[in-house]
Amino acid sequence: MNTRTVRWAALPVLAAGAYALFHSRMLRWGATSEEADATYPGDELIELATAQSTMATTLPAPPEDVWKWLVQMGHERGGWYSWDTLDNLGYPSADRIVPEWQDTAVGDRVPTTPGGASYFVVAMLDPPRTLVLRADLEIPSGKPFDPRGPMPKAYSDGIWAFHLRPLPDGETRLVIRTRGRVKPALLDRSVGRLLGEPAHFIMQLRQFGNLRRRVQAARPAPAKAAAQEAGTSAPPGS
Repeated sequence: MNTRTVRWAALPVLAAGAYALFHSRMLRWGATSEEADATYPGDELIELATAQSTMATTLPAPPEDVWKWLVQMGHERGGWYSWDTLDNLGYPSADRIVPEWQDTAVGDRVPTTPGGASYFVVAMLDPPRTLVLRADLEIPSGKPFDPRGPMPKAYSDGIWAFHLRPLPDGETRLVIRTRGRVKPALLDRSVGRLLGEPAHFIMQLRQFGNLRRRVQAARPAPAKAAAQEAGTSAPPGS
């Protein structure tokens, strides 16, 4: 076997190794080991989950302020603060807090399409600490179904959960936990892992950045000045 053949034969192995390494990091992006390994409210809603991710970031505002942006999410509401062309049909996400969208309750439907034909259900709500959205969809129709009744032959169900923790400096640690399963198993491997997980990673990173910009812009002027002063007075390398 010549050198070129060996190199070509090694490519699939190297690619698989690189994917496995990045895949593991992708599922825990930004989260500490303690955050990734923790159990959160809502985890129990998806029994025998075949996929789970934990992503986290720190936002420059207290949980009470971050919460207002989260509870107004939804199509024809505040949007998702991510790539609007991809997840909000091109409609721009809100850049302000809208009082009419703040009264979210358990059992409410959070629309993902015009007219609300597809939606998340607010499964858990504990202001300003926990917001758990759940989606149960038939495959391939994408039609929502009630998980308390007979399960379709092919389906996906999962949660998108937002957990907020106050930090001593008035900021918020935001931890995003997703748990899901896809049946049958072949769809889980092909759709969930190859498409669903990378898509969530890309969209969630975008949401983190857009939420950070929104809560920063909404802070009172003295808070902004204090944050800027703290940043300029920080020692090199901090």
